[in-house]
Amino acid sequence: MREALDSFTPALLIGARYTISGCIMVIASFLTGARLPRGREFLLTARNGVLILGIGSGAIALTETWIPTGLAAIFITTCPFWLVGMDASFNGAGRLRAPAVAGMFIGLAGTALLVSQSAVRVRSGNSILLAFLILQLGCASWALGSILHVRLPSTAHSVVSGGVEQLGAGIAFLIVAWLTGGLHVKWTIHGAGALLYLVVFGSLVGYSAYTYALDRLPVSLVSIYTYINPIVAVFLGWLIYREPFGFREAVGMLVIFAGVAIVKGQNRKTVSLFPEKKVVAG
Repeated sequence: MREALDSFTPALLIGARYTISGCIMVIASFLTGARLPRGREFLLTARNGVLILGIGSGAIALTETWIPTGLAAIFITTCPFWLVGMDASFNGAGRLRAPAVAGMFIGLAGTALLVSQSAVRVRSGNSILLAFLILQLGCASWALGSILHVRLPSTAHSVVSGGVEQLGAGIAFLIVAWLTGGLHVKWTIHGAGALLYLVVFGSLVGYSAYTYALDRLPVSLVSIYTYINPIVAVFLGWLIYREPFGFREAVGMLVIFAGVAIVKGQNRKTVSLFPEKKVVAG
């Protein structure tokens, strides 16, 4: 995302990325005969996409124009707490288990250790507090949209619904880019390559996996994806840009894995790979 922001404004990046991936998903669903959401369900599914992908990812894109990706990664480690807290509010406090919360805190600590060195490079004249508040708004919106996704009775497969959510977010933010005068693009090979990467791996693959998991796993278990993202980022930074990887990074990864293991262990009795999907006749 940070690479793509050298070519696109934040709103245009979100709009272009999810419009492309959403169109691909919806067209593929239509051609394969998969059931698409209809009428009110289509609109509510698109709304969820605006909350999750539009505002959630948009907050990250906006703040990464002035803070390092490492600092943004630390700030969004609060997302699991938003997800689990909202899940508990919607479904009852009994769903909030202390071992799962402890595992999330451990994962948060591991993420802070993993990206701490890159987090200190902040461009002068810009507010860290403002970035934190914007990212918390994004996390809250992502969490709310995710809970509404789970609670929405659906006639479509979760991956198909995810495609509609991507399309809804993309179209909404193309409009935002147009209204804010952010439609200009500075084309570069790196920018185009970054957009392609985000469309394929971040949207078509990554978000499809996220929506599939949301409908089949406990929210507390799904939420820990936030701690895996920095691991992937650090690995790709080392592989592509030869960024340093040493003892601190290795320990940070081990701490994250420990937190993930605790959350997974807490949910092992409730996980079913093929539970009954929430589907209504239509």
